[in-house]
Amino acid sequence: MGASRLSDICRTNRERQPTKEESMDRGDVARWLSEYVEAWRSYDPEAIGALFSDDVRYRYHPYDEPVEGRQSVVESWLGEGAHEGASERDADGTYDAAYEPVAVDGEVAVATGSSAYTKEPGGPIDRIYHNCFVMRFDGDGRCAEFTEWFMERPGA
Repeated sequence: MGASRLSDICRTNRERQPTKEESMDRGDVARWLSEYVEAWRSYDPEAIGALFSDDVRYRYHPYDEPVEGRQSVVESWLGEGAHEGASERDADGTYDAAYEPVAVDGEVAVATGSSAYTKEPGGPIDRIYHNCFVMRFDGDGRCAEFTEWFMERPGA
């Protein structure tokens, strides 16, 4: 993320205080993260779509142009279409993940966690990624902005 974009986000967050309806607490964010993992496991388009606002801006990497709009995010998760930064759909039973909120301030939350992958269901873990999500939620508890940072653990 460029310094200019970061400055814009910080300034916008300072100037605009969320209303009570927009505020999230740790429990709300923890539930959302649990639903995120379940949607990933199921690849159910409705479960994926329920996580995000109509006008969501989703970045798989901080430097990507965002995938814009709920339907486009659903398509990117399902491996449909050409969306910058999207990875291929993961095979059933070859991954697991756990994330938890580490900071929540009104409508903005930061979460960390890890994702573990195997080459085949039940196989040994061959890759582990540490993740950081920065999210902004709307008044309905849907994610309106999502940016992911991830890095592979060496020697996993």
